[in-house]
Amino acid sequence: MGASLSLLTENGSSNGGPSLGDIPESCVACVFLHLTPPEICNLARLNRAFRGAASSDAVWEAKLPSNYHHLLDLLPQTDGDTNHKLSKKAIFAILSRPHPFDDGNKALWLDKFSGRVCMSISAKGMAITGIEDRRYWNWVPTEESRFPVIAYLQQIWWFEVAGGVKFPFNPDIYTLSFRVHLGKFSKRLGRRVCNFEHTHGLDIKPVRFELSTSDGQQASTECFLDDTEQDGANGNHKRGCWIDYKVGEFIVSESDPETEVRFSMKQIDCTHSKGGLCVDSVSIIPSNVRERRGGFLK
Repeated sequence: MGASLSLLTENGSSNGGPSLGDIPESCVACVFLHLTPPEICNLARLNRAFRGAASSDAVWEAKLPSNYHHLLDLLPQTDGDTNHKLSKKAIFAILSRPHPFDDGNKALWLDKFSGRVCMSISAKGMAITGIEDRRYWNWVPTEESRFPVIAYLQQIWWFEVAGGVKFPFNPDIYTLSFRVHLGKFSKRLGRRVCNFEHTHGLDIKPVRFELSTSDGQQASTECFLDDTEQDGANGNHKRGCWIDYKVGEFIVSESDPETEVRFSMKQIDCTHSKGGLCVDSVSIIPSNVRERRGGFLK
């Protein structure tokens, strides 16, 4: 196909017949309405008509969520007025990159394939039992997150990590998940190493994950964060890597009024201590976008 397209230049085809350059820009724009943003950008290199259609505000406004003006308002105030005056293609490019808001404790971005809104909430934006006491928890700088720090649990008898967000989510089905990591990681001589010195107690009783919404939807699940039985060949597959634990799904029917989502992760059995757990963030992502990426541990 690539070889065929290269012959159909805007100056005519190899046999003197019609070429892609003969297609009106308005027709190309109609086709682009049914393509993904990456596909549009790739086809923009073909000829002048395709480049023009690929810059059309009508095409890119169709790729933006209906509340994109609200998303722009969440950007730093010094940039807000300027961003509203940009072309729709430029706005899509800006919003497809993660942008922090709420004092840097949350981030949002558009999925570059579908233009749908995704959100992440940092551990800093949640209420964590005992976080003020360094005997239990520490804030650890990291380069493995969208956020500058993660919460690391050294040892505690019970814990709860809870938070919430109120936002005009677009109508969609969303999946909420917690991103956690067993063991403390660092770099040594340029290599990533994990220390499991404090990792204990998370294989005795399951952790309970919950979510609820302002319109009465609820979901919950329980999961052991550590494996007591290790595979002889592969070892403990839950240690030393980031894992997304799916809490559940919720449905948004309309953006107004705003949807409030509450979520928590807790282990309140005080018969044993537990520790060695990193908590990064909570993600709220359209379910089919999440499925396309994969990576859940349910």
